[in-house]
Amino acid sequence: MEEFTTDKTRYINPFTDFGFKTIFGEEPNKDLLLDFLNELLKDEQGEIQEITYLKNEKLGASQVDRKAIFDLYCTNERGEKFIVELQKTEQKYFKDRTVYYSFPITEQAKKGEWNYQLQPVYMIAILDFVFDEDEAEPDKYRYDVKLSDTETGKVFYNKLKYVYLEMPKFKKELEETSSRFEKWMYVLRHLSRLERMPEALKEKIFEKLFRVAEVAKLSPEQAESYRDSLKYYQDIKNSIDTATEKGIQQGIEKEKLSIAKNMLKEGEPIEKIMKWTGLSLDTIKDLGR
Repeated sequence: MEEFTTDKTRYINPFTDFGFKTIFGEEPNKDLLLDFLNELLKDEQGEIQEITYLKNEKLGASQVDRKAIFDLYCTNERGEKFIVELQKTEQKYFKDRTVYYSFPITEQAKKGEWNYQLQPVYMIAILDFVFDEDEAEPDKYRYDVKLSDTETGKVFYNKLKYVYLEMPKFKKELEETSSRFEKWMYVLRHLSRLERMPEALKEKIFEKLFRVAEVAKLSPEQAESYRDSLKYYQDIKNSIDTATEKGIQQGIEKEKLSIAKNMLKEGEPIEKIMKWTGLSLDTIKDLGR
């Protein structure tokens, strides 16, 4: 196969459409998804032996959404359903949409029958952002959600589960990881920045992942698809960074104006206010009017 490169990185970015689908969404590589799910959910329901990909048209994302949301729909040998989603940016009503994803529960019901015994459904969201309401918990990156009693916290129904992974919060270095699941988290977080496979990751499953993810082994057509996918990812990240910087700057300016107003009320000299806040003479005079 002709060697082809797209940028200076050795391995594909798993937070791109191409990277996510290459690692987790292709039949020859489904053992990677199987291992990830087993490590993620092993305390929940034991080992999954086999995964079968299902059509994901029912996931309902619009064409616009699909530029920021990549998802897979699959089932195991026991009939349990798994929706695995990667989301690059926070979206209005995001949690509403993940609840909408509970459709595999209702589609199990057989028309005309009263037997509603259902197979479990798991929704796994890999998030390239942190929810605003979670910023106060900088070390908690995994959220496991079930229907529970609000008073006792006891699980009311255990066959519908949501797992949210806020990837920016995972700060462990490789030598600090204590499980294969944490190694998965490390790989997903850092893969595109690694120059080689670390010794600590020399397990069969990760060796395959690094082979699959090597940019130089992409065909020209694959490299073209990856370039497009990577460009869109970078455009989104740049837009978010720009918006964040503007928000921070606006917050700083607002704080300066507040300080200047308070200093004016206290009768402080304008020269002192200018020195303390960096605001112009005209701006401070306008505040005093």
